[in-house]
Amino acid sequence: MNNQQLLAALSKVLGSENIQTQANKTEHYRTGWRSGGGCALAVLFPQNLLAFWHALELCVEADCIMIMQAANTGLTEGSTPSSDGYDRDIVIFNTLAMDDLVVLEQGKQVLSFPGTTLHKLEKTLKPLARAPHSVIGSSCLGASIVGGVANNSGGALVKRGPAYTELSLFARVDEKGQLHLVNHLGIELGETPEEILKNLMSGNFAHNNLVTDKKASATDYEGLLRDVDADTPSRFNADTSKLYEASGCAGKIAVFAVRLDTFEVPNQEQTFYIGTNDPKTLSDLRRHILSEFQNLPEVGEYLHREIFDIAEKYGKDTFLSIQHLGTDRLPKLFALKGRLDATFKKWQFMPRNFTDKVMQWASYLFPQHLPKRMLEFRDKYEHHLILKMSDDGIAEAKQFLKSYFAENPQAGGYFECTPDEASKAYLQRFAAAGAAIRYQALHEDKVGDILALDIALRRNDFDWVEQLPKDIASQVDKRLYYGHFFCHVFHQDYVLKKGADAKKVKAQMLALLDARGAKYPAEHNVGHLYEAEEDVKAFYRSLDPTNRFNPGVGKMEKHKRNCSCC
Repeated sequence: MNNQQLLAALSKVLGSENIQTQANKTEHYRTGWRSGGGCALAVLFPQNLLAFWHALELCVEADCIMIMQAANTGLTEGSTPSSDGYDRDIVIFNTLAMDDLVVLEQGKQVLSFPGTTLHKLEKTLKPLARAPHSVIGSSCLGASIVGGVANNSGGALVKRGPAYTELSLFARVDEKGQLHLVNHLGIELGETPEEILKNLMSGNFAHNNLVTDKKASATDYEGLLRDVDADTPSRFNADTSKLYEASGCAGKIAVFAVRLDTFEVPNQEQTFYIGTNDPKTLSDLRRHILSEFQNLPEVGEYLHREIFDIAEKYGKDTFLSIQHLGTDRLPKLFALKGRLDATFKKWQFMPRNFTDKVMQWASYLFPQHLPKRMLEFRDKYEHHLILKMSDDGIAEAKQFLKSYFAENPQAGGYFECTPDEASKAYLQRFAAAGAAIRYQALHEDKVGDILALDIALRRNDFDWVEQLPKDIASQVDKRLYYGHFFCHVFHQDYVLKKGADAKKVKAQMLALLDARGAKYPAEHNVGHLYEAEEDVKAFYRSLDPTNRFNPGVGKMEKHKRNCSCC
């Protein structure tokens, strides 16, 4: 089957309106969120699971490379092609149209289709007084549930760990090149692929009393987190205990559905804002809370003063957009910005980064958006911790923090946030994630690339603050540190100086992390930016022995059968 025959056959299965082949119309789907991109024969938009399956059958028959994609909000280029070097044509499957969400076991579990977003999950669960398995920064941007599972995404919820399940429905290509639909949902749906998918789409299956011995969340994570003397990280992409079929698959299979646990919503929550100039203080707090508290925190987010300042100025429009427009509109706003950027890029008379400049200028028209006490702590303290406790944990934290800072007044300080202060503290932390990109866009004359590292330190690392050697520090314009403190997962964004060799600096950084026993990436998957560890490579090969799905991730081979010889 040649390309024209394939496209004609796909048109019959999907409808011609659900296939895009023109370069200007596929660019958005072929380009990574921050970086990366490549060519593709077509981008497909299947509208239901059965059409998805039949399209996969055709692409396997035509010997195409298949890349799975939902919202494409990943930061490591994992759901787009990566430059050249492929030996077959690439077809991208965008799954966002398949966004059903089924409530199971009276809300204790959910079943998600491949395009269902985390935002939809949160909204569905709210009336049921249940909470999702994870809350990640890109939830508001339209990130999908399946994407989170496929990438071992973790996020800000201290108790939950990475998005994990052993219950999924997926398609894989075996060693002989044959496509199979594998039902490991723990739900009886029938025998043939058509029967299984029709029953799933129609809801013709049991929704309750679904007994299984398989996990639908990382149930061991709290125990891992509390082991503060362990010399390994609590969560990281290459943890073999969290690689299971759809979980951590990185698009090496085509996932049709996943089954996940949900969690009770706390009756009461209280946020504490902690500041210090001594990293030892936060280490003390972390070790004590994790090892001695009966109740673990809900959230524990870290911000360094430098990222606080950058987010205050260059993340202000994001902050205000969420505050005044809500998260419902954010995915559409980002999509609009993407389309405008793509259009303006083609108009040579338009200044570079025009939309960023306009949005930044508009943000100056609004008054100071951060609470007075947060700004006072910014001026006074270098290190900031946003700690959210719930129910019985509130009194526990109040008593401990009061006594700790009374006995150690030089250690820093804290205050109990009002609901408004708490909301704005979390918005400030969210805005931090994209602030580096805005800073770079507005200072392109003096800065170069952004080196974004996603690292997991060992649980027993007491000295967690990075000390850069002078030869590396001299290449860096801004060092922006923030992350999930109790998990010891940090996002370290380095805005490099103009002319700095990003590849060289990255290699030097990773060598430092290796020497510290850190793991990377922690929660963003390897994509095309990191080399996968050997255990991860073996996992990918077991899922996809003929290298049909997303070849090249983890800097592996892009050719058939995971080699370049055939």
